[in-house]
Amino acid sequence: MESLLPSLQAFPGFLLVLVRVSCFFVTMPIFSYKTVPAMQRIGLSIFLAWIMYYTLDIPKIELDSRFILLVLKEATVGLMIGFIAYMILAAIQIAGGLIDFQMGFSIANVIDPQTGAQSPLTGQYLYTFSLLFLLATNGHHLLLDGIFNSYSFIPIDQLFIHFGNEHMFWFVVKSFNKAFIIAFQMALPVVGSLFIVDIALGILARTVPQLNIFVVGMPVKLIVSFVVLFIVMGVFMSGVAQLFKYTLVTMRGLMQWMGGG
Repeated sequence: MESLLPSLQAFPGFLLVLVRVSCFFVTMPIFSYKTVPAMQRIGLSIFLAWIMYYTLDIPKIELDSRFILLVLKEATVGLMIGFIAYMILAAIQIAGGLIDFQMGFSIANVIDPQTGAQSPLTGQYLYTFSLLFLLATNGHHLLLDGIFNSYSFIPIDQLFIHFGNEHMFWFVVKSFNKAFIIAFQMALPVVGSLFIVDIALGILARTVPQLNIFVVGMPVKLIVSFVVLFIVMGVFMSGVAQLFKYTLVTMRGLMQWMGGG
């Protein structure tokens, strides 16, 4: 019975760690997708929380009225950190949406099996390659390292998150803005090439009125877009690597503001 007392005293602290880790898995890329079975996500959350509990210096937590506030705070921290990571990586799908709009594929979307939502064809294609690139470079380890380092910025016994800080609000707004800028930069080679094709087709339609430009234009734009996309794929993946780095920087900055730094 005496050997059980330390584990019973450690249960509140372990539960708080589990809440943050499990909520992080709800919104973070890769682990939050429907293709990952729920039992595996739950088991991984418990296993990772157990390791983190004995790695971190967790103070003694009492089961009192403050514990409910701590649980809510931990859930909010996990959800927001995972959401900011997913939001930045969603720039890849935004870039695909911009490309599809110029290619003419925007009239047809596909169901993303990972999230269950509709996504553009090219965006889903590029996003799948990006996730494979993320797994190949062990980027998911860095995401897990981010939730581990969050305790350095947001202690487990901190009762409130500093939502009243206006700098935190502007940080989130600038992160959204940066995601759209990165998406535009990724789509710029293909979109710019298709814009030049549109100009050429417009000139051709004025000089050769007998030519049905609507019949010729679609195949030409598809061929040009696929060729350009194949050529710039290496540059695109280097942009994805920079996007992963920016994701980690954004996660770290959000944790600093949430911790009052």
